Amino acid sequence: MNILIISQYFWPENFRINDLALGLGERGNKVTVLTGIPNYPEGRFFPGYGIFKRNREEYEGVRIVRIPVVPRGRGGALRLIINYISFTVNACLLAPFLLRSKFDIIYFSLSPLTEGIPALVMKKMKKIPIVFWVQDLWPESLSATGIVTSSLALKAVEKMVRFLYLRCDRILVQSRAFIPVIEKRGGDAKRIAYFPNSAEELYRPVSVEPDAPERKNIPEGFCVMFAGNIGAAQDFETILSAAEQLKEYDDIHWVIVGDGRLRPWVEAQIEERGLTKTLHLLGRHPMELMPRFFSIADVMLVTLKKEYIFSLTIPSKVQSYLACAKPIIAAIDGEGAGIIEEAGAGIVCPAENPHALAEVVLKISRMPKADLQDMGLRGRSYFEKHFERNVLIDRLHNWIKELKKEE
Repeated sequence: MNILIISQYFWPENFRINDLALGLGERGNKVTVLTGIPNYPEGRFFPGYGIFKRNREEYEGVRIVRIPVVPRGRGGALRLIINYISFTVNACLLAPFLLRSKFDIIYFSLSPLTEGIPALVMKKMKKIPIVFWVQDLWPESLSATGIVTSSLALKAVEKMVRFLYLRCDRILVQSRAFIPVIEKRGGDAKRIAYFPNSAEELYRPVSVEPDAPERKNIPEGFCVMFAGNIGAAQDFETILSAAEQLKEYDDIHWVIVGDGRLRPWVEAQIEERGLTKTLHLLGRHPMELMPRFFSIADVMLVTLKKEYIFSLTIPSKVQSYLACAKPIIAAIDGEGAGIIEEAGAGIVCPAENPHALAEVVLKISRMPKADLQDMGLRGRSYFEKHFERNVLIDRLHNWIKELKKEE
């Protein structure tokens, strides 16, 4: 089959859509990705890329066609919205001329939801079905993260969401809790299917040498590691407050591997709260190194703000942590918390409760190493049963073949 994927973000940016595109290619399909110029998370174009540079290239057999965008910058919601709009408008105008091949199906996913507009344009022009993988529920996620606060704008987004749901031939959801919400917005229950995130094959248990460079900036002691975006949704206020409550325990270290829009604020808070000895920002590192960093940690941390929308989602880092057989501390509510508890892979506490998080960290830091190892192994077993990459991609591939036959 000839598959067109529309995703504003793609390699060399680190998103799960990269591995999914490769997986579909591994199954004998010809895969083309319509995407933007890479600029996440720094907010500026990656070196070697630009409006007229590297607009067409290949990534391990996947053909990439790039659309000009306005970089997202680090300046807040307005610049981010402009970034979304620039991709959407340019994709609608340019895609019909840049993508002249005959495709069998269109697949789009991840945020922003505005990717769906060029997908509908191509659907109409190519007369082919659309598969939409819902990673976030809009407009709720926009409101919860503060990106959009205008009630009129949120209502307009809700109308666009309904418009898209009604016109997609198959809707896949990363969390079962999304299904009732999508049905209320016009999604046909017969066209909705559960398709959770997996983790790239590189996420697996590994060990690193005593003198490994990844250990360089991680002090001796009990290591609580958070990996991923430093943003509004991740509730760093709770992490900072919990670390502040435990700063007298100088053998407990909070290690953040990642970057994001709130990093400058977090850096300032570390100084202001006197956490320089126990809370460490290591910055962003290549995805290929993440399992090595995870192996150094005693426990991995996932946090989200206490918002209804976030209680419905499964943070994608959960699958990565499970795949690497690491015990998990989760300060989250709802679906994600339920999976960790069901797997027996860690300890859960309520979102936005710094005192509860501090108590859990202190408790787990005093547990025998063997108990932590058992948690991690249970998590890995759960991952292999429910989230294994090849099983999920095979499932998707079969759905796509079925949908093509229906046309």
